[in-house]
Amino acid sequence: MLRLAFVFPGQGSQYVGMGKELAEHFAEAGKTFEEADEVLGYRLSRVCFEGPLEELDRTEVTQPAILATSVAAFRVLESQGIRPHMAAGLSLGEYSALVAAGALDFASALRLVAKRGRIMQEAVPEGRGMMAAVMGLDAEAVEEACRESSQHGVVSIANYNCPGQVAISGEKEAVEDASERLRQRGGKVVPLAVSVPSHCLLMKDAAAIFREELKPIDLKRTAFPVIANVTAREMTVDEAKDVLTRQLYSPVLWEQSVAYMAKQVDYFVEVGPGKVLSALIKKQARKQVLGNVEDVSSLNKLLARWKEEANGQQE
Repeated sequence: MLRLAFVFPGQGSQYVGMGKELAEHFAEAGKTFEEADEVLGYRLSRVCFEGPLEELDRTEVTQPAILATSVAAFRVLESQGIRPHMAAGLSLGEYSALVAAGALDFASALRLVAKRGRIMQEAVPEGRGMMAAVMGLDAEAVEEACRESSQHGVVSIANYNCPGQVAISGEKEAVEDASERLRQRGGKVVPLAVSVPSHCLLMKDAAAIFREELKPIDLKRTAFPVIANVTAREMTVDEAKDVLTRQLYSPVLWEQSVAYMAKQVDYFVEVGPGKVLSALIKKQARKQVLGNVEDVSSLNKLLARWKEEANGQQE
């Protein structure tokens, strides 16, 4: 059997219309959005399918919207007989992975990520924080620039995305200072259009509040391994709540997670809106990206490739 790693996208992958085709063509997807609407008490499905984009981009809406779309796509794949050997998700996507693995029920996950979005949004006053993508430099050079700029405030690496690409996060003045230092050293720096400076120490207070939200949640053993953002290793049920709390203010070790999974699986499949993760994985494991699933066309392409590879393996 082909060993697949399912990877689930994080915030920033949302777009108006996501999940609509899958919901129209597959009962599993349609029921997923119906359940999300019922749990949240508003028409999340309509925001996903029709917008407006301003509503979809609100963090407390974005997070359950991406979760619902990703879980809908996963359930469609499951109905086609395709299950993963292991899974991981980028930041918010970690919740989609835990739902897929049976560790967290969908309704609880929806409520959790909606609260997570609100807590993150309220943690830092608007305009105080920012994030930027850095390309063309190794991580050590970026870490050094962040240390030098820390005299201006909090700034650190938030995401190790792939070789030669990281994101930095922190207080606006410190991030801008680090960005200038990195440009002088030959890096390309692009400010990110986000309202929350994620995965840095500015989220420490938010993490303390979120820890309380996690306390009553019942987490079960995963049906397949889920690789944690903060360790790039398999998450155990005993450490899951601590790992999810630390994730808010710790860097996402995505590059390291991909390297760990690449040794244990044949292919990666991106499950949910967009192809952001596929693009990152191609930078270090190009031949292992089988495809993505976000609509009927991408599903059909994935199924065709999966059958082709499975038949080739049998021969």
